[in-house]
Amino acid sequence: MPDPRQVLDEASLRILDLLQTNSEISNAELAERVGMSASPCWRRVAELRARGVLRGAVALVDPLALGLAVNVFVHVTLKQQDKASLKVFTDAIARRPEVMECYLMTGEADFMLRVVVEDLLRYQELMLDCLTQIPVVSNIRSSFALDQVKYTTALPTSHLRR
Repeated sequence: MPDPRQVLDEASLRILDLLQTNSEISNAELAERVGMSASPCWRRVAELRARGVLRGAVALVDPLALGLAVNVFVHVTLKQQDKASLKVFTDAIARRPEVMECYLMTGEADFMLRVVVEDLLRYQELMLDCLTQIPVVSNIRSSFALDQVKYTTALPTSHLRR
């Protein structure tokens, strides 16, 4: 894989920074703010998409507007960490829409999940109907978020400017 600093020049980095804060910006405004004309800017964005640097554009929805008030971080430990067990667990979790993120971890837990649900009853249902039913799971620890101090989907790019 090539070094991203060699393939992402300053103009591309400015495009990424702007699109990460507002993917609905028009190409004309994006080009103006980046300091290039519209056609080369459009080609640059198309190139970033083709190379997989830009993977898509989504609408960010406020979870509270949908009644999703409970944010839970779930630490899951498996009975053993072999490929078959990992697959059993990840296959079961992949089907759950309330699991927003799932990471294979180092440390005490094998996986960390971020779960978003309406209330504690819905979380209890997820626990009883799903997590405790996965045969490879040995331990589940839950931490409930009291407040969201910071949330962003924008990745940092400053390290590529050095």
